[in-house]
Amino acid sequence: MKNLKNKTAAVTGAASGIGRMLAVNLADEGCNLALADIDEAGLQETSRIVGNGVKVSTHIVDVSKRDRVFGYAEEAARHHGGIDIVINNAGVALGDFLETVPLEDFEWLMGINFWGVVYGTMAFLPHLKKRPEGHIVNVSSINGIIPNPNNGPYCSAKFAVKGYTETLAQEMHGTNIRISCVHPGGIKTNIAKNARVNRAMYALSKEKAQRLYEDELFRTTADEAAKIIIAGIKKNKRRILVGTDAKAIDLLTRFFPVTAVSLSGFFSRYVARAYAQKKD
Repeated sequence: MKNLKNKTAAVTGAASGIGRMLAVNLADEGCNLALADIDEAGLQETSRIVGNGVKVSTHIVDVSKRDRVFGYAEEAARHHGGIDIVINNAGVALGDFLETVPLEDFEWLMGINFWGVVYGTMAFLPHLKKRPEGHIVNVSSINGIIPNPNNGPYCSAKFAVKGYTETLAQEMHGTNIRISCVHPGGIKTNIAKNARVNRAMYALSKEKAQRLYEDELFRTTADEAAKIIIAGIKKNKRRILVGTDAKAIDLLTRFFPVTAVSLSGFFSRYVARAYAQKKD
């Protein structure tokens, strides 16, 4: 989809972070927007930032609710006269161990990070098929390529998104629908701030964990991530790696799959222990 002007994109998780910057940058391309999030205030702020240069609709949506996602698709298509692109971006994080994580928390994360992608894909696919060309973009993570401890539910969801999206690409081959799976590395967004942290390695507090990720480990801005994703859409890329860390980890797992997983676990434990002991 080389030209996004006068197309319409549905974007979930649009109240902040990558979702907000996708909206801003898509609008700069002349793309109309159907923006969704559970955060009404954040969603209205995104709409204000986007401005009046393109047609924008906002939709309060909990992506873990199947009926609401399908309703969103109908509303968006009716309001805009059709949908050309859907970006299933909404996501949450959870810090806990697989041995101790409450099942309701695991289900909460899977409902948003995995089922939200499935619902969004199935709800919008019939609308995309009515267009000359359509594009589905599902946001996985570098944690859909390599796991790390204390992040098991998130890794599980993002690996599932990867498998789901790559299978979808196989099944859509020969149709007018293009598929992209996005693997961001560390992106400076509010996901760490808004994460549920039940139990962390070495009793790392939620505040310290937030500072660790946002100040020390995450390097790519949401705006940079959005620009990379949009460039990938325009090139019809099946796989979009966001950030130098994502590219490096992807290469490492390709050549040394077992060693890469061991190194990821060692690095995560080392950094968490060092940061837990660090004085404020």
